[in-house]
Amino acid sequence: MIDLRSDTVTKPTEAMLDAMQSATFGDDSRDGDATVQKLEALAARKTGKDAAVYVPSGTMSNLVSLLAHGDRGGEVLLEATSHILTAELGGISNIAAMFYRGLPGRRGAMDLDALRDHIRPRITRNRLGTALVWMETTHNAAGGAVLPLTHLAEVQKLARENEVPVHIDGARIFNAAAALGVGAKEVAKHSDTVCFCVSKGLSAPIGSLVCGSLEFIERARGFRRMVGGNMRQAGPIAAAGIVALENMVERLPEDHRTAKRLAAGLHAIDASIIDPAAVETNLVRVSVRASGRQAAEWSADLKQRGVLVSPCATWELRFVTHRHIGDAEVDHALSAFADAWKQFGTADKRR
Repeated sequence: MIDLRSDTVTKPTEAMLDAMQSATFGDDSRDGDATVQKLEALAARKTGKDAAVYVPSGTMSNLVSLLAHGDRGGEVLLEATSHILTAELGGISNIAAMFYRGLPGRRGAMDLDALRDHIRPRITRNRLGTALVWMETTHNAAGGAVLPLTHLAEVQKLARENEVPVHIDGARIFNAAAALGVGAKEVAKHSDTVCFCVSKGLSAPIGSLVCGSLEFIERARGFRRMVGGNMRQAGPIAAAGIVALENMVERLPEDHRTAKRLAAGLHAIDASIIDPAAVETNLVRVSVRASGRQAAEWSADLKQRGVLVSPCATWELRFVTHRHIGDAEVDHALSAFADAWKQFGTADKRR
């Protein structure tokens, strides 16, 4: 099987497995663990923040960030298709007990005029104050789109003028940085706090980091415990995360190249499927609407042809490239897709 469902399917490298075997076994929730502490310090340096805390997943990193920011109450302003709204089961309101306002955007970048209209530093007699401004890069629902540095700076400027903190959901921040040709800290500097995953394209098996000020991270540790995120003897999995940050960041552009090759091949099958210019990183969202067959049908059919992909909307599939996907795997996926497209044709042809 060629697995293009997500970059979370990546397996740890030999170097990661070796590091895991020699890791420490301290209790991270009591006295701390030396390997976890090393990973947290490395994450903080990579993002230009003072401190970091290790949590099991990206969804938990977002939730812990909300909880640690949320003591002011009020409203979270964010782009309307952000992952935390579309794929995290309402934790923003069900657990963090925060209101939110989804703002219109383009390719994941919230409309600045809408932000300007809705941001306010404190509660008024008939409006909530803004507790937090939230950005996501790369942006999942926008097909791995990268928020421009100028946009990040404008959002941060508006937030600071209103004394509102900014958080970046940077699950794939190293992909964003690679696409921009900068280091991750050049992205993260436009926020007060940031989180990222080591378990996606960086290939570690488990974990995400929340990064921010010393005071914020101390609060985040309490909320990590509250939501069940303390991991006890976490040294071995943290060891894989260290290798991920030290050795796997530089190879991410290869995944971007592979994704663009895949997009170009799908476009050649039928121009309605995808515009290759829309692919900036390692996510490829394609439309199968012209076939008249819904994405779930396509996913099931492609599985029979040896290719795993995810339906991400009624008429859209998501392909994600990673270090286990090279040119040969792309060619196989394209051949399978082309055969299926030829077999079923477009909806107009079948009529």
